[in-house]
Amino acid sequence: MTILLRKSTDLPDPQAYEDWLAVTGTAAALDLTRKLPNLAERLEDAFVAERETWWALGRSLSAEPSADIAHMPTAGSVGSDFGIMLAWGRLIGGLGGEDAVTLVLCDDPWLFRHLSALEGVDAGTPPVRAYSSMKLILRGVAARAAVALRCALAALRLVRGRRTMAPGGPVILVYGHPASNAQGFDAYFGNLMEQFSGLKRVLHTDCPVGRARELSTDERTTSLHAWGNPLFALGLILSRWRPGGAHLRSQYGWLIRRARALENGGGGPAMNRWQMHCQERFLTEAKPDRVLWPWENHGWERGLCRTTQRLGIATIGYQHTVIGPHHFNYSTATNADGLDSIPDVVVADGPAYLDELQAWGVPAERLVIGGAFRFPRFGDDLYDPKGPMFVPLSAIPQAAHAQIEVARTIAESGQRVWVKQHPMYPVIFDQFENLVRANQPLAEQKGLSAVLYTTGASGLEAILMGIPAFRLMLDDRIAIDVLPRGVGAMAVSPENAAEKILEPKIEPARILWEDILSDPDMALWKKLLFDDMDTPASRTKEIKQAS
Repeated sequence: MTILLRKSTDLPDPQAYEDWLAVTGTAAALDLTRKLPNLAERLEDAFVAERETWWALGRSLSAEPSADIAHMPTAGSVGSDFGIMLAWGRLIGGLGGEDAVTLVLCDDPWLFRHLSALEGVDAGTPPVRAYSSMKLILRGVAARAAVALRCALAALRLVRGRRTMAPGGPVILVYGHPASNAQGFDAYFGNLMEQFSGLKRVLHTDCPVGRARELSTDERTTSLHAWGNPLFALGLILSRWRPGGAHLRSQYGWLIRRARALENGGGGPAMNRWQMHCQERFLTEAKPDRVLWPWENHGWERGLCRTTQRLGIATIGYQHTVIGPHHFNYSTATNADGLDSIPDVVVADGPAYLDELQAWGVPAERLVIGGAFRFPRFGDDLYDPKGPMFVPLSAIPQAAHAQIEVARTIAESGQRVWVKQHPMYPVIFDQFENLVRANQPLAEQKGLSAVLYTTGASGLEAILMGIPAFRLMLDDRIAIDVLPRGVGAMAVSPENAAEKILEPKIEPARILWEDILSDPDMALWKKLLFDDMDTPASRTKEIKQAS
């Protein structure tokens, strides 16, 4: 045996192993000099290597009745950590064939049981599962009850929007972004509503009642909540993801049980069920000609595509954000019904991302470039090798704290560091002479020497600004890579980040904005929104009308 698998309260004698690692945030007060080297790199390599496994499992699970309300079956790397669990299994399984004895600390009861079945693993007493399961069950009931009550009240309070929305015509289905306004500007689709008076806006059910009312004063915007049945909402307390028994008994059964427990331990499944209920009633009653939305291939979006095909409504999905090699959910590999659950047309925001979407399985004949509404063009002379380093903090608290630790090390060396809090998920840190908070986002900065990021679009912004970008990898989770193929930031780990960033820099080669993105093509958008479209949905509609 070369792997000692133990929980944190069952430590072996230090002489029994050469090195160690801790998984899923397990606390480990051990000798850091003996921590397994290059852990962040190993974990990320294993994560990418397990992509096909996740796709295969996701495709099989997606064929089951309750799959559309869960994140795991879509291989959503942001909404589910199932891929990280697969990566731990691959990484630790690989260590089982080495000569050195490695201690693996794991307090996660499901992952522990999965790892204990690997070859070369000497497993101790597993963590008790009943306590974790019961806590998630109770939390899930409370979360679903809160969702049920909130959605029922939202349906009652916003029902007026059902009467004011004129039937037919094109609509955009969007989230209630803080940057959108009631004068026609939308954070996802820019000034499309200002350009085209016939375009209407419907708000996703995640938009709170107050915000929905703020955006609905123009009578061209309404909330999907208006179409929801309050009695149906009260039944959301029963909405859970229920993967089939064959999957639960499979090689990955413990990991699937874990994913089920985590998803059902929150209000996500109930909220997704409500979204699908509201959107189906809206589509059936309002009968829009076509629906445009920010497409990410989530489960509720697959349900939307199936409903619109049945009703003969055309669909347009917009790639509104960055897509990189870790965004497995954009692939059609997990769509159990293939292309029937993706939009009729997928609009990329530039040439690099069109290539990315095609590589993920979207057919070339369904792809067009419509331009980027959310990424401005940047000016020249934004890079200054003597300027401060900029650190836009991640929305993930653990990732943000890792960034701050690297920032503190660099600031203590004498380098100025500006740290920008995430607007929705701020973290507390102490400032000192060279480590200060920044008030403006990266896109409004200039004179920077480097950008240290983990998640989000900051890496792409830095590269387009001509500033060296460093992506901080983490040794207990994946820093999602958002850059398209051919565009790279230097990947660094917590151990070597400060050294790599402080090395003398060669002025980076400027990547042209137009090689990645495109300006919005209003002629194309007009054609997509108002001209006749030859799509499976339109052919279905013609057949129904003829009969």
